[in-house]
Amino acid sequence: MADATEVSEAPIELLEDPASSGDSLAEVKVSTASKKPPPETAHDIRVRTLVISSFWAIVILLGLPVWWWTTSIHRSRLPLQEMLDWADGKACKPSFPLQIIVDAPSLSDNEAQHLVRTTQHALDDLNEFSAHHLRLNLYEPLTISNQSFLNQNPEGSNQNYLQDKSGGPGEVALTVRLNQIDGTGAVSAELQPHSSILDVFYPANQVVSTSSSSSVLANTIASKLQDLFAEEQASIAYALISNQPHSNGQHSSIGGGQMSPSSPSNSSPIREQRSSLSRTLSPELAEKLARRTTRSLKYAPTYHITLSLFTPMSTPSSWDIESAIDEYLAPLLASFSISNFTVDTQVQLYATFSPSIQQPEHDSDLGIWTLRKEDLSGFVNAAEWPLSPSIGEGPTLNFVLYVPSEKMCPLMVKDSHAISWLVPQWGGITIFSPSLEPEGSRSRAKLSKEAIRPALLTFSHQLLSLLGAPESPSSFPLQLQTLTRVRAASLLLSASSTMGSLARLTVALPSIAIPENVAIAVDTTLSHLRATCVSLTEGRFNDALEHARVAEAEAEKGFFDKSMVGQVYFPDEHKVAVYLPLLGPVGVPLVMSALKEIRRYWKVWRGRRIGH
Repeated sequence: MADATEVSEAPIELLEDPASSGDSLAEVKVSTASKKPPPETAHDIRVRTLVISSFWAIVILLGLPVWWWTTSIHRSRLPLQEMLDWADGKACKPSFPLQIIVDAPSLSDNEAQHLVRTTQHALDDLNEFSAHHLRLNLYEPLTISNQSFLNQNPEGSNQNYLQDKSGGPGEVALTVRLNQIDGTGAVSAELQPHSSILDVFYPANQVVSTSSSSSVLANTIASKLQDLFAEEQASIAYALISNQPHSNGQHSSIGGGQMSPSSPSNSSPIREQRSSLSRTLSPELAEKLARRTTRSLKYAPTYHITLSLFTPMSTPSSWDIESAIDEYLAPLLASFSISNFTVDTQVQLYATFSPSIQQPEHDSDLGIWTLRKEDLSGFVNAAEWPLSPSIGEGPTLNFVLYVPSEKMCPLMVKDSHAISWLVPQWGGITIFSPSLEPEGSRSRAKLSKEAIRPALLTFSHQLLSLLGAPESPSSFPLQLQTLTRVRAASLLLSASSTMGSLARLTVALPSIAIPENVAIAVDTTLSHLRATCVSLTEGRFNDALEHARVAEAEAEKGFFDKSMVGQVYFPDEHKVAVYLPLLGPVGVPLVMSALKEIRRYWKVWRGRRIGH
């Protein structure tokens, strides 16, 4: 207290002397400016160091682990190289061995076996597509093992099976039945329209000698078989060409987290295979197959068919559609074994034309009403006609029967005079003009089964076109077999391509999440792809189609997973923009205090070093 009193009295004494007041004030200012804060005690320094260290310990030991755990992206391990091998066509070379049974009851065993060998040589010479090949086998009665197989598999009793060397049943694509006729003449062949049987008629003088290396009969059979499966070969070759990767810019291997371009040794076989397939297809045939691919729907295990009756008047208000479906459409759907179908029907009255098209014009010379060809694409009034685009999981096929008003009958397409047309990947439309029907079958109130029979038959042909059925051969069972093999090949290549896209996306976006369900979908896809390849090689094409369908569905499921798609829109730049405003106010004081402490320790260490 005494010291404090003396300090407080000093300014008072200086102020009592006016003569020296200026000098005294100057001395006070100088002493105040040069005065420094009292030095920190060792205890204060230790407390400050502990406080700063505790903050950094909380950040490093608690904050960073919690942040890392809550913001880290889970990336399941994927077999990237295997996925790219499937996309590049290295994991599987699709093969389509078709088993052909030759039934020659009029020939001896030696003659029949020699005929089979001679015909096989002729087939091999004609075939330019090694992946699709026909294998002839002599007919043998059902063995005990085959009979027991059919007893255990009643659904397979309608199919032909061949006992192969391994003892398992293999699918038979076609049976060639040789029929000897009397007299002389040329060899002829006739394909059964409702079964997979080719009847070959030959005179006795055309029987091949066991010492001859060729014969007219063998060459005729080989040429006929090649013609029967020519469109199938072209379809499969087109699918392979369309889905094969190009060597330029294509990635085939991954190393060190980066994708490396295909080496010349790997891309050369791909170019050779593409060149071989291109020779199989002519430009005209490739264009035809491209139009078919664009027109047809993607394969699905279930399709929904909607049959609609539209009219701008109040009549007809009903139609005998149930009995017509049972008689004209149901047999086709039942025989189409690779997919299931559901059928719905509806009637819509006062259904007017779409306002976007020109109204029908009357042709006085022909006495008909005509629609312009350019208006056919907008004929469906989507705003008012109740046509659902999809029902359930499978795609919907719409078939519309349009009945114009009495004053606009008959109604046709201008120039071509067509009354039906196909809408690619949607359905078909048929115009029904009652004035063209016989007097006895006309009825404006209700359409009879006989009246709508032509429309149902037209819808059947349009349905086959939309499903991608080939135009040849003329036998429907063979068309269905061809469609099975083509669909299996397309789904196999589509799933393989999706696997490659997923692998490239995974490497290109390191911040994208890969959940466990995507890894499971990839494993399932690869497993079914391998099963598809094995089934194709063994000639079990129905099994191959089923495996390929599952593989394609799982591949799409994994590629379009919602958690992966969401991460694509949050790159690292967005994360920096979010974190910087939050962490800046907290991080700057911590960093600056840490730098001051480091600088203080440096001065202390340097002073001690100089003192020594």
